[in-house]
Parts: sequence; C-alpha cells; structure tokens
Amino acid sequence: MSQFSIAVIVGSLRKESLNRKVARALAELAPSSLKLSIVEIGDLALYNEDIDLDSPPAAYSAFRQALQGADGYLFVTPEYNRSVPGVLKNAIDVGSRPYGKSAWGKAKPAAVVSVSPGAIGGFGANQHLRQSFVFLDVLCMQQPEAYLGNAGTFFDEQGRLNEKTRPFLQGIVDAFAEHVARTLKV
Repeated sequence: MSQFSIAVIVGSLRKESLNRKVARALAELAPSSLKLSIVEIGDLALYNEDIDLDSPPAAYSAFRQALQGADGYLFVTPEYNRSVPGVLKNAIDVGSRPYGKSAWGKAKPAAVVSVSPGAIGGFGANQHLRQSFVFLDVLCMQQPEAYLGNAGTFFDEQGRLNEKTRPFLQGIVDAFAEHVARTLKV
C-alpha cells in the first residue's frame, strides 16, 4: 500500500491553539496510508506581486515546494468573523500565485476541519474555504463535513485527546484516507 504525503495547513498561528491540537490528533490517528505533516504559514509575508516577481521571498518558495510535494491537503482552521483567518487566506494566495503557476496542483484531494470553542464549529470558515478550492482545482471531501464546536472540551489538562472525541476524529481521518485513495485512483 502506498503512503500519501498530506500537507496540513493550520489556520491558527498560536502554538497551543485548539486547531493545532486537533491537527496533531488527526496526524496521530491517521491510518498508515497517510503521512500528515504540518506546513507552517506564519512566516509568509502578505502576498504582494511586487516582491514575488524577480526573487520571491524564501518563505514563499519553501511553502510552494511543500504544496507541490504533497499528494493532498488537510486544512484545520478556526473561524474569524464568519470566514477564514487572514493568515490562511494569505497562504492560499501565496500558493496560487503567480497567476497560472499555482503550487496547489491539479485535482489534488483535500479536506476541511473547522474547529471552534463556540457551538457552531466554524461553519462560515469551512464553507468559505471550500469556495476557494473551486478556483484552485482542489477536490474537497464532501462527507463527512467536519465542524468541530465546543473544541475546548476535546483535550485534558495535559493536552491529550479525550476518549469521547477520539472516535469522531478517527472517522474523519479514515474517510479522508478513502477520499485520497479514491481521488488519486490507487
């Protein structure tokens, strides 16, 4: 069985964010067919074509190489003001430019997990991110949808995933593994 490299994009910069904790938990729960690795986005300057033309910043180049080297993508994001965080939108823009040279690749599989301490679970961010995927030609897993509300209750004081949440996250990452295999026709 092949192992697929999955770039995990976390839409929160805080080291101990709930989103980062969920991303780590998903990586631990992933079946052997997936290798999930977080690709950092905090060092990406705001996208500006003027600094990208002749000599792109090193952070842009490293990020694009990580995207190009991945077989698929897993986005784990909070919701800010009913949409995606600016840092995540910026990462999408950096990866998609210069125009016509998107590093996101053609028809690669992806999934979105939105995570929130609130009850709605980041529905707005999840849906807005899916809209960007249409332009990027990224094939998003449709089901199960993953809106994780009340995420502050998922981990104990030591940061360990609780047993009540584990089966739900296991179902998400297992479904994503099937989506990756189906999309890549393996």
